[in-house]
Amino acid sequence: MRYLSASQVARLVDVDPGTRPYYRALAASVRALVLDGQLPVRVRMPAERHLAAALNVSRTTVTSAYDLLREEGYLESRQGSGSWTTLPDPAFAAENPWLSTDGDGMIQLHCAAPAAPAALREAMAEAVEDLPRYGMGNGYDPMGLPQLRERIAARYTARGLATRPEQILVTTGSQHAIQLVGGLLVGPGDPVVIESPTYPHAIDVARNRGARLVPVGISHEGWQVDLVTCALRQSAARVAYLMPDFHNPTGALMDDATRAALVGAARRFDTTLVIDETWSELALDDVPRTAPMAAFDTDSRVITIGSASKLWWGGLRIGWIRATAALARRLAVHRATVDIASPVLEQLVVARLFDRLEETRAERRRTLSASRDALVTGLRERLPEWSFTVPRGGGTLWVRLDRGCATTLAEAAACHGVRLAPGPWFGLEGTLDGYVRLPYTLPPQTLTEAAGRLAVAHERGPVGARRVPDTLIPMV
Repeated sequence: MRYLSASQVARLVDVDPGTRPYYRALAASVRALVLDGQLPVRVRMPAERHLAAALNVSRTTVTSAYDLLREEGYLESRQGSGSWTTLPDPAFAAENPWLSTDGDGMIQLHCAAPAAPAALREAMAEAVEDLPRYGMGNGYDPMGLPQLRERIAARYTARGLATRPEQILVTTGSQHAIQLVGGLLVGPGDPVVIESPTYPHAIDVARNRGARLVPVGISHEGWQVDLVTCALRQSAARVAYLMPDFHNPTGALMDDATRAALVGAARRFDTTLVIDETWSELALDDVPRTAPMAAFDTDSRVITIGSASKLWWGGLRIGWIRATAALARRLAVHRATVDIASPVLEQLVVARLFDRLEETRAERRRTLSASRDALVTGLRERLPEWSFTVPRGGGTLWVRLDRGCATTLAEAAACHGVRLAPGPWFGLEGTLDGYVRLPYTLPPQTLTEAAGRLAVAHERGPVGARRVPDTLIPMV
């Protein structure tokens, strides 16, 4: 087949005439046809005016749809020669969320990352003033800048876990930290215990290492000690990855008794606990004070990962690992296979932000609480059949659907302008398809609008949309 007539394309596309905006639904339908093989690649599409007549819509509508398909890489045009179907380069596809912006009208509910706080601008200005003092060196410090390591160590000490700067390794974000720890401690065939649901990129790290994943189910109520202990014992797990502080995605907070019990179980079964504290500073309600997991550690088997991305800003890409001084040095040597050191300027910014930690925590508590309340209200008004527990901190709701599956809902939501993170992304082998993760890190008015769009998507189902491939979605 070398070309398609307007009547042929009109028969193939499946778009409800009442869908708004129609041009976006039309583009989504054509895109789905190309991906499903119903529209072959390198086939000439009908002229815009001819397709508009066949669909009984304005030429402007079809022109907008063609423009969107060209932007996404599914249509290639040359003036005077027409337009052909094509497939985009995945690295540069417009729908790759790493590259997309809010300008496409989509509400980004697949990403749980708040905007920068008020303190960031001043901290950046001070860091720029500090930077020339570091210019006489080579800029490479695999362990991280001493002044930042001192502030991180001091924060752990203030939380009840005595820590020296030598125990801190600064990384290029928490994902980098997980990668370094996994690369050093996990090998092919090693059993690794993970929560289900859990942070998807931690699953990716374990899979890339060839590990055998051992999931343990948790809920809004948290962790059942006997189930986690049983998994450690039966699997002989070398490593377990846990998020005890406002767990992503459920929002659960582990109490001190459970922390002590799980560290004790890890001691008995010779398991190293990798503890992700990315959300630990974001309590929104008054909650019982909990100690860091490593505070219950007596034989150096707890490795703690932290991050600047949730409390401050994801664009800083600064994280850290707390371990023994000896292990921190081993990890610094191992990081040479990944990178050499984290950026100096970003480290200086985070060091300055540690001086404003309580100020930022108060701001986050105020803004995230308002956003959480708006999302909860919107869901209860528009989607009362969906069930969830309101978390006392963190940044996400873990929502159980009343019917249907999350992957189908994600397709429908995309057609109505919302990018979703369906439950299977957070589990293994297609499980959790009755859930979606909904972050409340966007402004209240945006989340109210998102709830309305989700209600429409849930009622109408997918309209010419397709699921965005998991491998292109940055989960945070």
